[in-house]
Amino acid sequence: MEVEIDTNSGFCFGVVYAIKKAEEELSKFGKLYCLGDIVHNNLEVERLKLMGLITIDYEEFKNLRNCSVLIRAHGEPPETYLIAQKNNIALLDATCPVVLRLQHNIKIGHDDMSSQDGQIIIYGKEGHAEVNGLVGQTNGKAIVVGNVNELDKIDFSKPITIFSQTTQNNESYREIISEIKKRMEKLSGEVVLTSHDSTCRQVSSRQTELKNFCKKHDVVIFVSGKKSSNGKVLFQVCKEANPRTYFVSELIEVDKIWFNESDSVGICGATSTPRWLMEKISDEIKQFN
Repeated sequence: MEVEIDTNSGFCFGVVYAIKKAEEELSKFGKLYCLGDIVHNNLEVERLKLMGLITIDYEEFKNLRNCSVLIRAHGEPPETYLIAQKNNIALLDATCPVVLRLQHNIKIGHDDMSSQDGQIIIYGKEGHAEVNGLVGQTNGKAIVVGNVNELDKIDFSKPITIFSQTTQNNESYREIISEIKKRMEKLSGEVVLTSHDSTCRQVSSRQTELKNFCKKHDVVIFVSGKKSSNGKVLFQVCKEANPRTYFVSELIEVDKIWFNESDSVGICGATSTPRWLMEKISDEIKQFN
């Protein structure tokens, strides 16, 4: 049975940078706070915890003084930086450049929409760390929609500017934009809508690559943390391309029966999946031979 690991899967640039920054700091001082999970993968979080990384929530962050805190790739709202300044907290900012650029563009879009009595719409997962940071650029006024069923939150009689969370599915984003246009036309016959292509190129290109990869194999093992939004999106892409795709978060979840009557197995993962974990699962599957 042939086992292949997808060369395009694994940590994206933003996650690699954040982890490298954490490892460098930990090698010097042996201790570092991180605001939220550095990556949505429990095993990688545990590995860094053993090196001295301490994951904290926002209440704990507000009570810290005179220390260093890592800002992960997801980014943070302006309020976080104000708290750090007030409490003399040194921030190691590992916000992904793609997210930083999106935050900047949303702030500009918000200022423009405010002058027109318009609305900023963010297509994404409400409550997600990245989305919280994006909404923060609008003083909390942005409207977050996760699917077509949530579009009733929007006033279609007003101008709209829409952005997407960087890790969202491109096709779903286009469907949201198309539905908004239809509803605006139906209401007034006029569309005052500005849409921005704000998905991450490294993430969006993986969808096509993953489809091709999954079609090559009899069975596909998709490796991701259960809390990863990107993982949930990419798993569905794999499942559609190959119905014999299985979602696992760690080695113990792999079931030998999945590989009956199979000649080839593909292993792939999310942008938050460490390469070492995919390799560990690959080694185990090879033993099934």
